[in-house]
Amino acid sequence: MTKTFITILAAVLLGTGTLAMAQDVAQSEAITEAAREAAAEEARSREEFRALDEDVQTLKKEVLDLNRDLFLLEEELLFPANSQVAFFVSMDVGEYFELDSVQLKIDGKEVANYLYTAREVDALARGGVHRLHLANLKTGEHELVAVFIGKGPNVRDYRRGATTVFDKGIGAKYFELEITDRVKKQQPEFEIREWE
Repeated sequence: MTKTFITILAAVLLGTGTLAMAQDVAQSEAITEAAREAAAEEARSREEFRALDEDVQTLKKEVLDLNRDLFLLEEELLFPANSQVAFFVSMDVGEYFELDSVQLKIDGKEVANYLYTAREVDALARGGVHRLHLANLKTGEHELVAVFIGKGPNVRDYRRGATTVFDKGIGAKYFELEITDRVKKQQPEFEIREWE
């Protein structure tokens, strides 16, 4: 009987061990399957995110293109070519004058007053040109007054104006407010020139 009891006990223990092993294998397979599903879900979400990001980038580019087109259309509507007048500031050398600001008056009305930074003055001295003002004017005669403010020879405060009368016809007009050095007089010179 003892032998039979040991055999039965061994069979029960073996069956329990096999059952536990079978449960462990099933549990391991379930975990592996869950991990596979999680990895697949993560891959799907990455793909969805990538597709969404591409859509956002495409939309962003379209918005920027539309904004540029609207800006050009707005400029064209606000400043039609036949009534447009543009004023530019340029500087040649700049040894006798350190530009601080420029005031622009058309027909006695102040239309622009621009204060320059040191970097902008440096850019002008290196050959840059700054669009000071863009406007629409009726055809006919107009008076332009440009007042240049800054430091002149011997670092004195300097305020000097240049005036011209021009006839605005049909078509755009462009004027350059030029600051140059007069070496003979050791003075700055301010000139208004119309671009052809």
